[in-house]
Order: sequence, then C-alpha cells, then structure tokens
Amino acid sequence: QVQLVESGGGLVQPGGSLRLSCAASGNIFTSLTMGWYRQAPEKQRELVGFITSGGTTRYVDSVKGRFTISRDNAGNTVYLQMNSLTLEDTAIYYCNAKLGVLNYWGQGTQVTVSS
Repeated sequence: QVQLVESGGGLVQPGGSLRLSCAASGNIFTSLTMGWYRQAPEKQRELVGFITSGGTTRYVDSVKGRFTISRDNAGNTVYLQMNSLTLEDTAIYYCNAKLGVLNYWGQGTQVTVSS
C-alpha cells in the first residue's frame, strides 16, 4: 500500500510560480512511475506529466517548457515545479503512483491562478 500526500498548492498571480510536493509512504518508491494530473472545474482529469523510476520525464504539450517534474528517491518525494502560470492552470492537482497493476492517488491540492 502506498499513501500519497500532496502539498504546496495555493493562490498565485498569472506569471508566478509554485512548487507542489507529493510525499509517498512505503518502501517501493524507487520503482514507481510518479505522475501529476489535474482537474479543472467542469473538465475531466488530465495528465500533466510523469517521471519514471529511471528519471525519464514526459509532459503534456500545454505545460512543456513551463513545468518540471523531479523526484527525490531518498526522501520518497516527487515535485512539480510550475513556472509562468496562467489562468488555464487553475485546477486541483493530483499525485499518482503506478507500478504494474498498482495505481494510487493522492487527495489533491488546489492551485488557483488569479489576479
């Protein structure tokens, strides 16, 4: 069992930055593919990006060049650095962990971009 706890959300002005964290429990973190998803009001949850156990990252086109995912295997934590935020980035951001058929979600953290 893996528990995921996100933190770091909040209110930020357009053009600003935030860093989200996701702390994972358990002893299989280094094997997990860690992803970040988001769900805006009245929209479906969408993948933002992920980082594999080997450190490979992939991002959805809308965040490429602005968002960066990294992981700290010693601290069982994955990060989402978000720069140049726009109004369209407003959403609840969820951390996800996958390993084979195992699939875990965090509770989500709200990110609001507003002037």
